[in-house]
Amino acid sequence: MKNYLVEFIGTFFLVLVIALSGDPIAIGAILMVMVYMGGHISGAQYNPAVTLAVWMNGAMKMNEMIMYMIAQVAGAVAAAVFYYLLAGRGDDFYPYPPGDMHALKALAVEAAFTFALVMVVLNVAVSKKTSGNSYFGLAIGFTIMAAATAGGKISGGAYNPAVAAGPMLFDLCIGGNGYQFLWIYIVGPFSGAIAAAMTYKFLNAEDSNPG
Repeated sequence: MKNYLVEFIGTFFLVLVIALSGDPIAIGAILMVMVYMGGHISGAQYNPAVTLAVWMNGAMKMNEMIMYMIAQVAGAVAAAVFYYLLAGRGDDFYPYPPGDMHALKALAVEAAFTFALVMVVLNVAVSKKTSGNSYFGLAIGFTIMAAATAGGKISGGAYNPAVAAGPMLFDLCIGGNGYQFLWIYIVGPFSGAIAAAMTYKFLNAEDSNPG
């Protein structure tokens, strides 16, 4: 239960900072400190795509994976509600590609940078070879900072299904139509995560944890 609460809290603050600022530096910084905050309790995943990759690596059971994802999306919904109470509906209420951007380009960016994020997470926070390091939070936070800066103008820079699903679910409840973009932030990050998990297994076959 403690694991799920930490995943809820970490995802809540990540999504809240994204909604309130949209600033890549702030987003990378809050993810970094939340990773350090919760890493020793839950693994500090805060991202269903990361959770899927960790499960694929054999580091968690399927029922635990599902509960992590539920906690992450719940944290994102709570952050969306809090943001709405503070600021009302705004342009940054949920991630979306700019109007002149082709959806497939946004999809490709979401997949590519999620691949990078998951590769970093697996190698600095899951791998036995780097176990006990003190830089895992910095590595993960800086990855998201760079990804948000580089790809945000193309896809909205989510790289995390919960970051999109939570605000979009709440937006739907209050009569919005942001859900039309949701498929980009489901298909892109999950496909990137699957590719990263498979690549990690290939590169670190001896480090994989069997089912």
